[in-house]
Amino acid sequence: MIKIIGIDPGLADTGIGIIHGRDEAVAGYSYGHISTSKADPLPCRLDRIYSVITDLLASEKPDLMVLEDVFSLKAYPLSGITLGQVTGVILLAGQRAGISVVRIPVREVKQVMTGNGNAGKQQLAEAIRRILEHEGAIRPDHASDALALALVGMMRYDRLS
Repeated sequence: MIKIIGIDPGLADTGIGIIHGRDEAVAGYSYGHISTSKADPLPCRLDRIYSVITDLLASEKPDLMVLEDVFSLKAYPLSGITLGQVTGVILLAGQRAGISVVRIPVREVKQVMTGNGNAGKQQLAEAIRRILEHEGAIRPDHASDALALALVGMMRYDRLS
């Protein structure tokens, strides 16, 4: 049995998904998110994300961390820079915890989970709910995305680790 943590980085909300299982057989899962306040300065928000991830990695001791790779929309270049800063503190937490970390582009996750690299958020969320046999919506959306990352990590564990 392996444990994979998927993380969908974001400054306002970072999604977390943890999957236990082997290959494509899920034995259990949990999810949540880390929220930060716009009222707090950037260093404070990054510190909160780093601290929570560090504590989570210490308590859960995952075999692998799968992180959504950084992307930037042409119309919002500053968002890409901020996302890179969030990703940096998460990568640092993984490194300091001695956990292997892989980054996977969101299009690749969508392709694996839905068969369509251009799938929308709703289509991806429905695929994750179906795979996990989860009733009701997985909220926030970032947590659903994080579970998708963890599932891809579990399916590819032998190649990624």
